[in-house]
Amino acid sequence: MAANDDTDDSTRNQGFPSDLVAGQEELHQVRAELMALLKRLPWSVEPVDAISDTQGWRRLERPASPGWTEDDQEAVEKLRRRELELAVFVTCHRHWSALTGTEAVQARARLKHVHDPAPDTAGSDGD
Repeated sequence: MAANDDTDDSTRNQGFPSDLVAGQEELHQVRAELMALLKRLPWSVEPVDAISDTQGWRRLERPASPGWTEDDQEAVEKLRRRELELAVFVTCHRHWSALTGTEAVQARARLKHVHDPAPDTAGSDGD
């Protein structure tokens, strides 16, 4: 039964090693968490008064920012560190040494979408 599990895993992972797929999946998750956190936080890390510059070539207006708390800064730093670790793991994985040129580029692009839902072509009439 373990052999079938490995075959199913290989098919599901489109021929990529499971640790590489897991690393890419966690990288997607960490980036999503980081983006959500950054959207929630004030625009400035440090407390800043409101900014309004309507005389320049580009209008700039920002509300006052209370800045980030130490916990916010630590959370962002932790996610950024993990993102970097995972990016290095994925891009430097031994799997890539067997591929060159466009084959490597196409494989890296496929890896990013391994867990995307398969398009539903059954019953599609082209509308």
